[in-house]
Amino acid sequence: MAFDSSPLHVEVVSADGLIWQGDALSVIARTLEGDIGIMANHEPLLAILVPSAAEVLSVDGKREVVAVDGGFLSVAENRVSLLSSYARLAHEISLPEAERELAAAQKALEDGDASTETMQHVHRASAQVRAAKRAAEKH
Repeated sequence: MAFDSSPLHVEVVSADGLIWQGDALSVIARTLEGDIGIMANHEPLLAILVPSAAEVLSVDGKREVVAVDGGFLSVAENRVSLLSSYARLAHEISLPEAERELAAAQKALEDGDASTETMQHVHRASAQVRAAKRAAEKH
């Protein structure tokens, strides 16, 4: 089979809608089994995402960092979909605000509030902090 140098078509979708889409050289995301890198012609894959900062390297060389609070990664025929109930581009995140949110959520957890809402708040704030820090490292 001949090598196909087509770029990946990537979509990042949250419950609020399409967060980012475009052609990319690679995607790095964190799954239950660890970090995975996706490049053109990757074999089909479906994986569970964990709260983290995913990275997309677009064909123009721009790195997009996206906070996700879990969800799914789907790869097939040079198409990559990151599907998460929450996703936000790192450049839209205020690191000090995300750190305050994480501290408040962790305090609620330490005070005995292990509700689904508190756990979701911890995951989202943690993903935002990771994404904002990772984006800052690249600049």
